[in-house]
Parts: sequence; structure tokens; C-alpha cells
Amino acid sequence: MEGIVMFESRRDGIGRSMPDAVKLAHTIQRTLLFVAPPGSISECVTEAVEREFTGISVEQINDVESIFAELEHPASLILIDTSFLPEIETRSREIARHHPAAVVALIFDDSWHSPDVLHRILFSKTVRGVLPMNLRLDIWLSVVRLMLRGGEYFPPWVLQVCSEGSPMSVHRSTVVGLDNEPSSTHHAGPASLGYLTERELQILKLVSRGFQNKVIAGKLNLSEHTVKVHLHHIIKKLGTHNRTSAAAIFLRANAALTHAAPLGVG
Repeated sequence: MEGIVMFESRRDGIGRSMPDAVKLAHTIQRTLLFVAPPGSISECVTEAVEREFTGISVEQINDVESIFAELEHPASLILIDTSFLPEIETRSREIARHHPAAVVALIFDDSWHSPDVLHRILFSKTVRGVLPMNLRLDIWLSVVRLMLRGGEYFPPWVLQVCSEGSPMSVHRSTVVGLDNEPSSTHHAGPASLGYLTERELQILKLVSRGFQNKVIAGKLNLSEHTVKVHLHHIIKKLGTHNRTSAAAIFLRANAALTHAAPLGVG
């Protein structure tokens, strides 16, 4: 898990002075918890997170059982190595009870493409995102920021692999879903698609295929601004956090109906 491309921080000095350490101890409010095999999370990753996010303390544990140990500060984000996926699925309710405010996401290398496991991730009741560990540091930290705010993130290639064999095809695209603030209405899920208009469903289907706003606007003969407005309404109606999460809801609904009738939007 040391594949993150690091850039030098332009901060003065190395380490922290004693007064700074005391001040930091008083500002810590939440914990980012790594659950990964020993040595898989480098110190530079831990330091980058603590420099970037005020009030966040990073801790690493090496097994799922340790998730239930008491933390000094509540966990906001739990990043779990994929090798622990079977175990966290069987203990999902325990994790939710012990860390009710935490987002749980998986960490792994972008080259890991097992379709069966990716489907389990996308449909998991516990996992709310996937964080590749070989992203450039600034992008990686942007995804972490989204998750700390309660958002979900699935790389476009995850949606692509999970959509294979369905009537839709998600194309590889740039990193999406990092520029939207979390929003909340009702619980996000496939049933929420009933709140969308026909036009919103058309746009969401194209989003799930990996198309960006400019391309969607061209395909539907709309202005790019109009597409952005529709996407804002879609995200709000679904009670989700960003376009990637909205696309995941659409794909789940379509997969659930594959043996009946796929979502009929043109």
C-alpha cells in the first residue's frame, strides 16, 4: 500500500516542536483508522493525512477484531484492506454499532479487477467507497476529504467492471465526484430513482456510463449549464453526495432488474 505518488510538502521544518505537539493534542477530534497488514501503510501517508486535515488523528491496526477496541477519539473514516472484506461483511452490524458515524471504505491497488469481488463491494451494506492507494497524493487526499465529509467514492473503473454483462457500459474516464459537497434528503438507494424525472434518468444513465457534462449536453441537445442543474437536482433527490454515488445507485437498480426489465430510459 505504498504506491501513492508523493509530493514534497512546502512546509517549513521537519517534525513538530513540543508546543505544536501540545496544541495539536487539544485540536484532535476525530480518528481516521487504517485496518491493514503490518507495514502496508507508510509513515509518509499518515503524516500527509495529519498535515492536511486539522483535527484528524491517524491510527493503524492489523486485524478486524481491533476495530472494536476503544479509540481516544471517534472514528470518522475506516479504511480497510481488501484482504479483510469477507470478515467485515460478516461483522457489518457490529462495526456499525461500534462506529455509527464512520464511513467504511476499502483500500487497494487500482490494478485489482476481480469482477466478483467488485460486485460484492458495490452491493455491500457496509462498504461505502473504494480508495485506490496508487493515486497521486493530491487526488488521493481529495478522495479522503470527500469520505471524511460523509461522501462515497467509487473509481470509474469499478463501475465499468461491475456493469459488464448488463445493458449499460461504463467507459473509463477521469476522476469524478470530488467537487460536490455532501447533501442529504432521504436515504439514498435504488427506490429513490422514482423521484427522478425522465430527463434526469436520461442524464443519470449517461453519467453512469462515464460521460462528462459537456458530452452529455451534446448527446441530449442541452446546454452544459442545464446538465449541471439537472445533476444538482439528481444528487439532492437521491440523498447522495456526488455524481459517482448517484451512478452507483443507478447501476444497482439496473442490475437488480436485469432478469426482469432494465431501466427503460433512452
